[in-house]
Amino acid sequence: MIARSMKLLALVLAGSMITGCSTLSELIWSEDNSLPPAPLPKLENTLAIKTLWNQNVGAGIKNQHITLLPVTDGDRIFVSDYKGQVRALSAKTGETLWKTKTKVPISGGTGLGGEHILVGSSDGDVLALSAEDGTVEWQTKVSSEVLSAPGLADGIVVVRTVDGKLFGLNASNGTRLWVYDRQVPALSLRGTSAPLVVSNAVIVGLANGRLAAVSVADGQPLWETPISVPSGRSELERMVDLDAPPIIVDDVIYVASFQGVVAAVDRFSGEVFWRRNLSSYAGLGADREQLYVTDDRSHVWAFDRYSHASLWRQDALQGRNLTAPVGFLDYVVVADFEGYVHWLQRSDGKLVGRTRVDRNGIAAPPILGAQTLYVYGRGGKLAALQISG
Repeated sequence: MIARSMKLLALVLAGSMITGCSTLSELIWSEDNSLPPAPLPKLENTLAIKTLWNQNVGAGIKNQHITLLPVTDGDRIFVSDYKGQVRALSAKTGETLWKTKTKVPISGGTGLGGEHILVGSSDGDVLALSAEDGTVEWQTKVSSEVLSAPGLADGIVVVRTVDGKLFGLNASNGTRLWVYDRQVPALSLRGTSAPLVVSNAVIVGLANGRLAAVSVADGQPLWETPISVPSGRSELERMVDLDAPPIIVDDVIYVASFQGVVAAVDRFSGEVFWRRNLSSYAGLGADREQLYVTDDRSHVWAFDRYSHASLWRQDALQGRNLTAPVGFLDYVVVADFEGYVHWLQRSDGKLVGRTRVDRNGIAAPPILGAQTLYVYGRGGKLAALQISG
């Protein structure tokens, strides 16, 4: 079971990066000033939620301090586990279509680009598998651990590593094409936001509180913008990681920082439209009108995307280590450390539904299908959920 309101931090020895060696990291378990998890609130007018299917798809992540996301192309859903298994299932029935046992401890995934399934390992491996049958097409090494799903655009696989590097790899054979490198602060959250590939640019949130756009073609910087500025006397107080993956709606990038702000940024120039003080490492979600954020206390917020005005805040799930929120039809959905999936009304944040998927807990946010939500638990259970009736 995940410790209460635990923040998992990584100490990085900056000197190791000067010599080009992989970074030295040490896990620190910080429970000071942690919030006890709120008890499950009572529900009124409970929403009817149907489990379309629920499959055990492998070892999951269990006690590993990583987040592995499934990914869907509409007809299939692809999922990986820490012990190296990658599996494709029918999105409609949950039937296994193929499974491949790699020989690496997968810690970053699952990415999908064209007919490639992309994963990274805690040993710095990057693998591309065929989406058709799971055949490993190539395997290559990068500089350090991969903790987020690789992306792909224009025949280039883009990979983040924990030592501050962004790699561009040839999608056909895995050879290195370019490297974008930014120094990691002495103390940072354990994790890296997944690169957001948009047209000819890769948008990446950095551990120093800056957001950068890099050319997919050659790794050259297009712009770099400070989102949150470090402040305070100690390294802990100065942590402003952009650990939550940035999202984009209508050419506006939304990003959140730990101990910092939520911001809206122009995709083309990096100009900041607005900032709002709020600390988050779980992440964001959005629909056409509203932006949703899970803050570091597991309060769920809704903001107007354009004016950043607060629309509502749901604090009844405080301390339950919530995932990033996902907008789904008329609801906002989050999952917690005990494996419950919570459904909130989009209009006012009222809790209206709850179901349990995996008693080992849920670290990854739900994944959107057409009329279905896919939820991957830490214990390896993958469920397809729908609203009944």
